[in-house]
Amino acid sequence: MYNHQLDTFLQVADKGSFSKAAVDLYISPTAVIKQMNLLEATLGVTLFNRTHRGLTLTAAGKSLYHDAKHIIQYCGEAADRARQAEAAGRHVVRVGSSPMTPSTFLTSLWPSVLKKCPGATIKLVTFENTPENARRILANLGEDIDIVAGAYDESFLASRGCAAMELSREPLRVIMSASHPLAGSEELTLEDLEGQRLLVIQRGWNRETDRLVDDVRTGERDIAIEEFPFINVDIFNRCEESGELLVGIDPWRDVHPLLVSKPVDWDYALPFGILHAPEPTPHVRQVLEAVAEVTAQD
Repeated sequence: MYNHQLDTFLQVADKGSFSKAAVDLYISPTAVIKQMNLLEATLGVTLFNRTHRGLTLTAAGKSLYHDAKHIIQYCGEAADRARQAEAAGRHVVRVGSSPMTPSTFLTSLWPSVLKKCPGATIKLVTFENTPENARRILANLGEDIDIVAGAYDESFLASRGCAAMELSREPLRVIMSASHPLAGSEELTLEDLEGQRLLVIQRGWNRETDRLVDDVRTGERDIAIEEFPFINVDIFNRCEESGELLVGIDPWRDVHPLLVSKPVDWDYALPFGILHAPEPTPHVRQVLEAVAEVTAQD
């Protein structure tokens, strides 16, 4: 916003030397001298008394020194005010993102949402997906993170103290290593899963996974079920290394590059959507309403 030769001028005036100013500015003394010569030529005045003892300011130099500080300060304040004015017209929605809570659900929706909320913008907030973090974030949506994508049911929402907008019903799939013998199948059946070990999130996480476990066990099939406490990257690494099968959903299919997701001939599906505070802020509510309108039209 201002001639940055003024910054160099102030450094030279304070140091009383072109070479000393050059050290602080990380440029060559020659570059400093060229800038000062150009500034003097532009202004049509002599700014420095050049003597063998160093540099001193002329009367014109002293006048510019005083004014330059005010110019730089005022320009900085003007830039801050401009940024604040722009921010006042923008509504930033902070989207939590982790491998198990992908933000890619917004990719196709956002252009249409933006037409309805022209001042909206997104800030991604990454976090480590641990049980403690997940509970803390969901219980405090609206503080550091406004929305996060995820699977849920009513019991899940009640226990975490958050609300949700459903975007889809995600069928339960089987996720496995790309080198697994079943990876070439288009669709799996329960018979295909005989003799396999299924990893399923522990009881109480979602009624659909609970129902799947109950049905497999009452069906007396030769399918080993192992429940694990929390979904994270370690589980995906384990599947790739051990050949075990993970019960999951399509939004998780890209967590590990060497795993594939396969449909199964069964009828289990989880609600998947946007988790948010029970009472979101006005601009977050506006974005949620826009998302609801856009998805209703699809």
